[in-house]
Amino acid sequence: MPRAKKRPFSNAFKWLVIALLACFTGYLIVLMYAQGEILFAVLTLILSSVGLYIYGNRRAYSWRYVYPGLAGMSLFVLFPLVCTIAIAFTNYSSTNQLTFERAQSVLMDRQFQGGKALNFALFPAGKEPAGDKWQLALTSADNSETLVSPPFAFNASAPQTLEMIPQTAPSAEKAGLRVVTQNRAALGQISAHLPDGETLRMSSLRQFSGTQPLYKLGDDEKQLTNVETGTIYRPNMKTGFYQAVNAQGEWQAEQLSPGFTVGIGWGNFLRVLHDEGIQKPFLSIFVWTVVFALLTVILTVAVGMVLACVVQWEELKGKAAYRILLILPYAVPAFISILIFKGLFNQSFGEINLMLSALFGIKPAWFSDPWTAKSMIIIVNTWLGYPYMMILCMGLLKAIPDDLYEASAMDGATPMQNFFRITLPLLIKPLTPLMIASFAFNFNNFVLIQLLTNGGPDMLGTTTPAGHTDLLVSYTYRIAFEGGGGQDFGLAAAIATLIFLLVGALAIVNLKASRMKFD
Repeated sequence: MPRAKKRPFSNAFKWLVIALLACFTGYLIVLMYAQGEILFAVLTLILSSVGLYIYGNRRAYSWRYVYPGLAGMSLFVLFPLVCTIAIAFTNYSSTNQLTFERAQSVLMDRQFQGGKALNFALFPAGKEPAGDKWQLALTSADNSETLVSPPFAFNASAPQTLEMIPQTAPSAEKAGLRVVTQNRAALGQISAHLPDGETLRMSSLRQFSGTQPLYKLGDDEKQLTNVETGTIYRPNMKTGFYQAVNAQGEWQAEQLSPGFTVGIGWGNFLRVLHDEGIQKPFLSIFVWTVVFALLTVILTVAVGMVLACVVQWEELKGKAAYRILLILPYAVPAFISILIFKGLFNQSFGEINLMLSALFGIKPAWFSDPWTAKSMIIIVNTWLGYPYMMILCMGLLKAIPDDLYEASAMDGATPMQNFFRITLPLLIKPLTPLMIASFAFNFNNFVLIQLLTNGGPDMLGTTTPAGHTDLLVSYTYRIAFEGGGGQDFGLAAAIATLIFLLVGALAIVNLKASRMKFD
């Protein structure tokens, strides 16, 4: 059979598309690099280069089916993981978000009012309609000096300089405060240049004042000097702030905000190990997280397995109705069920406490007592999780041969003996991988904690916000976004890294244990 000829037009079109994609990604990479997003730029460069090579080279044809998955994993799994680990070794927080150059630029842009201050007014220019051309008039406080600008038009998008001329104020009626406020942005772009060489800018709705930079940059391009007070500041690369120094070069307490991001090595991890305000809640929350995940897996599997055996019982009538009712909690969105339970467990008005009070005369403090709050969370999570395990067990029960139960019946075995000697061993083995996956999911069950208790009741005497029902994932979230002394993203990233290592280690241990048990 003759070999198909290559089509020049198709090849030319393919290379044209590849060239356009290469130019477009190159443009994006340059923009990312210019914005300081170096990691994103490098990742985009690698993924785009590999992708263009794979789809433009016939030798890499087989990789065309694998590459999208690998690229997605790199972009959405590996890259966030690497970034999180990298942030864990920095002081990145709400007060230290900028680079050193950007923080210095922000400080250098600060100004203070100095020199003379003159009252200003706006007048319509000549016979032009109001709102088209205006004149700016500056008057001293004692009315001894009046300066007027040539006609100008408001322009909020570009700065403009007006040469002020000594003369009497225009005879037209001056504009009211409403016109000034409506054009405040445009007036902020105006610099009034006086005959003596001084430049004034708008400082309030009534005045133009002389302004000058608050800080002066030193010869080393790092030291800042406060022009107003004479205080000298130098960058402290350990804390990530411009910090005041005395005449001997010793650090003082005063710091300038915003700070900048610096590497602190293992500082965040050492804080977790040595700071009692972090160490104690971290260990307590870690133990509770493991216990919560284990109890959830045990209870959901136990309840789901027992109910699956019950609804599969041949003597039971109306099995279809029972199955539908028992599966309903799985059909309802979890956040709706959690919010409903939050109302049911309300200490004062919840139906559960009303019923317990009527029957036993007790009203548990579900949200304010640590132990009852943890019990409530386990109860709710068992309710949310048992239908999934029940559905799995119902399917697995169908695979157990009836001959085993017939043989046990001939030996006089009871239903309980059948369950523990036949049903349970044959169900546990295929359920083990799913139980490990359920453990990993509940280890990071953020939605349940956030919606039901928000981590409360809070622990006392901790450096970071922490609650008795917090899991490690919700504890990390609160450190990152609810810290009272500034959102500490670096510490949160360090704890997230520890969570990753702990979950990975537990998963490996569980997998090895399951292999040893069932191999």
